[in-house]
Amino acid sequence: MGLTAGVLAIDAGNSKTDVAVVAHDGTVLATARGAGFRPPAVGLETAMTALTTTVTHALTAARAPAVAHVSACLANSDLPREEEQLTEALRSRAWGTTTRVRNDTFAVLRAGVTEPRGVAVVCGAGINCVGMRPDGRTARFPALGRISGDWGGGWHLAEEALWHAARAQDGRGTATALSHTLPAHFGLPDMAALIEALHFGHVPPARRHELTPVLFATAAEGDGVARAVIDRQAEEIVTMVTVALTRLDLLGEETPVLLGGSVLAARHARLDDRVRSLLGERAPKAVPRVVTESPVLGAALLGLDHLSAPPEAHVRLRGHYGG
Repeated sequence: MGLTAGVLAIDAGNSKTDVAVVAHDGTVLATARGAGFRPPAVGLETAMTALTTTVTHALTAARAPAVAHVSACLANSDLPREEEQLTEALRSRAWGTTTRVRNDTFAVLRAGVTEPRGVAVVCGAGINCVGMRPDGRTARFPALGRISGDWGGGWHLAEEALWHAARAQDGRGTATALSHTLPAHFGLPDMAALIEALHFGHVPPARRHELTPVLFATAAEGDGVARAVIDRQAEEIVTMVTVALTRLDLLGEETPVLLGGSVLAARHARLDDRVRSLLGERAPKAVPRVVTESPVLGAALLGLDHLSAPPEAHVRLRGHYGG
């Protein structure tokens, strides 16, 4: 008798989607990768059509028309109303008997811990933080940008770098090497040329994210303004983690703190050191580490948690992903 499909695990971010079909014993039956999941940008139906294509590839390869449980960790699932809407959209596809939708940051957290307990902060294009306990309690933030009190993430850091560089160039702000390093990245002579190029679209808006590594490189050369921006990012990361730990009554207990996303995964020395130093002061029992496991592993582990799978199933699943 063949293995039965227990979990359809979905990790759908803005840039890509990973899907895994997992048996009840933790065996990975099939995987698939597809386009990003961006309902706010393309509309829910278009986003679901793309997601359905990726899921269908995985289910077909696994020879499983449906599964026991769908565990979906989705970008743009930031508010309860959005979770409800996305849950209904996935349920309508009849991929599984039960369906649970969470924000994709929960996948990063669960991938990095041996039990559903800890806090994760993701600093990529944006910034988000979530926490969970085995009893089902969670802590999270709306993560909708400045309107929900957020500060940071790669896109925001690039904007901050441009702001400081522009003001340094015209005398309104403190002198900074950013006024030279940012335009030089695009082969331009000065900030006036870069501002014009951005305004008229000669440098596409999507390329602004390229300035975040320039910010870090400028800070590494000793620029005070660039360093201050990075220190502010560390402050925001640690503040979110500390609040999440406090909400879950974990501040006084040894607790894993997972650091994920492209900005944190790059292991920039100043940001990494500052985050760890501040955590040591404000949450001394936190155990931070940069998470390298695939987020779809986290979505699958959450699915096995839901099915009350035995510990050996979790071990087998982690083994497939090199854990």
